[in-house]
Amino acid sequence: SLIFLVRDWSFPYEFSYGADGGAKFLEKRLKVSGNQHEELQNVRKHIHSCFTNISCFLLPHPGLKVATNPNFDGKLKEIDDEFIKNLKILIPWLLSPESLDIKEINGNKITCRGLVEYFKAYIKIYQGEELPHPKSMLQATAEANNLAAVATAKDTYNKKMEEICGGDKPFLAPNDLQTKHLQLKEESVKLFRGVKKMGGEEFSRRYLQQLESEIDELYIQYIKHNDSKNIFHAARTPATLFVVIFITYVIAGVTGFIGLDIIASLCNMIMGLTLITLCTWAYIRYSGEYRELGAVIDQVAAALWDQGSTNEI
Repeated sequence: SLIFLVRDWSFPYEFSYGADGGAKFLEKRLKVSGNQHEELQNVRKHIHSCFTNISCFLLPHPGLKVATNPNFDGKLKEIDDEFIKNLKILIPWLLSPESLDIKEINGNKITCRGLVEYFKAYIKIYQGEELPHPKSMLQATAEANNLAAVATAKDTYNKKMEEICGGDKPFLAPNDLQTKHLQLKEESVKLFRGVKKMGGEEFSRRYLQQLESEIDELYIQYIKHNDSKNIFHAARTPATLFVVIFITYVIAGVTGFIGLDIIASLCNMIMGLTLITLCTWAYIRYSGEYRELGAVIDQVAAALWDQGSTNEI
């Protein structure tokens, strides 16, 4: 619901104080006429489709003592009786349990995550020194509406992927992981498309692309997380380094036996460096320190592994 609260209403002879007078006043204000600007007409047309109920409450002026006394501290005796009378009507009207509904915009219930997206969108347009135009407000609402749909669909994908290959789940075959990813991605896209959104299909297209891009980024993270559970993947780096040590040891022995001392010395040096690298990698894994160096060693070992696999093929 959207409620317009008009304070200091000075024309009770035209529209009486309270909700009844406010309803008549709002009906007059939201009436579409041909002499209005196109943007103003669009706002009046769209506002009814965005909110289930639109109402208005006309509140009188609190009195001259409130307005002119710099030392006013909120004492009820200094506030005009007509204002207090209508305030006693307004507060229950706003805060009574039967009036507290789940907020909806464009037919969609607003979640905390969605509300954050609306805040972000409105903060952007209110950052300037001038008040935003109606078109800017409408566009910001449409943007927040689409971003909330993106966040909901992305969260759905994330939760279901956590159930499949989360932290406490065992290693999943890469092909099965990809199949689940494609299935859940399609479900998330359907969820996004099924949510009522403002701005039309063309406006929502770029947010659909954003959703697909963010889901693909999440999938890459899940691949890395899943690979870390594979015992053979975890053993790839030490296995590769052991193979290098073994090969250089054999070559050094053969070349030394036939008199190629330079090559033997070079192989011994490579073997020594590889052994030091293996010890360093083991220390990093054990202590958790120098993780950047450990990542470099893993990358080099992975490149050697992939190169060896390619040569075998």
